[in-house]
Amino acid sequence: MPYFLLTTVILTAFAPDSNPFSSLGWQLTTFVAALPLTAITALFPLVRPLEATAARSLCGLPASAELATGPATSWDARSRASLWYTLHLAVGGLVSGVTLSLPPAALMLLMVPFADASEARELGWPTGFTGSRTVLAPLAALAVLAVVVAVAVGAGALLARCAPALLGPAPAERLAAAEERAARLASRNRLARELHDSVGHALSAVTLQASAARKVLDADPEFARQALAAIEETSRGAVGELDTVLGLLREGEEGAAGAPGAATAPSPTLADLDGLLDRTRAAGVTVELTAPGPLGAVPPVVSREAYRIVQEGLSNALRHAGPVPVRLRVGEDGQRKELEISMENPVSGTARGHRTGGGRGLRGIAERTALLRGVCDWGPDGSVWRLTVRLPLEVSR
Repeated sequence: MPYFLLTTVILTAFAPDSNPFSSLGWQLTTFVAALPLTAITALFPLVRPLEATAARSLCGLPASAELATGPATSWDARSRASLWYTLHLAVGGLVSGVTLSLPPAALMLLMVPFADASEARELGWPTGFTGSRTVLAPLAALAVLAVVVAVAVGAGALLARCAPALLGPAPAERLAAAEERAARLASRNRLARELHDSVGHALSAVTLQASAARKVLDADPEFARQALAAIEETSRGAVGELDTVLGLLREGEEGAAGAPGAATAPSPTLADLDGLLDRTRAAGVTVELTAPGPLGAVPPVVSREAYRIVQEGLSNALRHAGPVPVRLRVGEDGQRKELEISMENPVSGTARGHRTGGGRGLRGIAERTALLRGVCDWGPDGSVWRLTVRLPLEVSR
C-alpha cells in the first residue's frame, strides 16, 4: 500500500485532472508502476532475513526448507531477495484486490433472490440474475467465494515454491557455512582425541596400578604404597591435561566475549616422554625405549602429535594386553626427513582377535597421522602386535 500510494501521487502529478480511485485501469497501471520501487528498496541487505522470516511464517514451509538467516551481502543474494520481495508484494496485491472486491460481490449475489428488481438496479446490484435466473445467484456467489479461496491458496503455493530458490543461501554462503561446520567438527574431533588419549591413558594405568596394589596389599605393603603413589601422580597428571583440554574449550568462548582466555598448561611433547614412560612402568608394564638421536629438535607440531600417538599406543597395550613388555623406538630418519615411531608388544590370541578391528584410539592415531600427511599401520604379526607411524618433519600448519 505505501508503494501504491506513493506511485499514485507521482502519476497524478502528471495527470492532475484524473481520478485514480474511480478507474480500474488507472489502478492497475499504478499497481504495475509501483513494482519497480519495491525491487529497488529490496536491494537493502536486511530485507532478506525479514522476508525469510515472513515466508517461513506465512507460506507454511516445511522445516527442511533452507532459508538464509543473515543479510544479503552479495549482489546475487540481493537480486534474488529483490525478485522475491517484488513477487511477494505483486502476489499480495493481487490477493488483496480479490479479497476486498469479490466477497462483497458474493454477498450481493446472495441477496439477489430477496431484493426487489427495481431497487437492485438503483443500488447497482447484479442485474444478470432476473426472473427465473434469480435462483442461480447464490450458486454464482459460491463460485465467487471459491475463486477467492483458489487465488489465496494458489498464491501461497507459488510463494512457497519460490521461497527456497530466491531466499536460500547463495553458493558462496553455502560454501562458507560448510567450511565453518568442517572447522567446528575438526575442533570437536581434536578435543575428543586429546581427552581420549590423555585421560584414557591415565585411567588405564590407574586401573592396573590399583589392581596390582589390591592383590599384594597384605603380602607386600611397600609395593602397594608405591602403587598408590603412582596412582596419585598419574591422576594429578591426568587432571592437569584435562584442565588443558577444558581450557581449549573455553578459549573460543572467552575470547569472543573479550575476556582473556584461561591460562592452560602447554601440551606435552616428546621432551615429556620420560615421564609418560615412568607412569606406564609404574602400572607394571616394562617399556624398552630406543631413541637413536635427540628428540628435542623435532618440530613442536610433530612432537606434540608424536607424544599423543605414543601415549595411545601404550594405552592400547595396557587395555588389551595387560602388563606385558613393550618395545618402543622413536627416532628421526634423516634421509627421508621423517620421524619414525615403532611399537610392539606380545599379545595372546584372544587379545589379538579383539584388537584387529581397531577402536577410537587407533582411529585417533590415524587422524593425527593424516593431519600431518604421514602414514601409519598397525596389526598383529604372529604373536606380536605392531604399530608403525611415519610423520614428515617438514610440515606447515
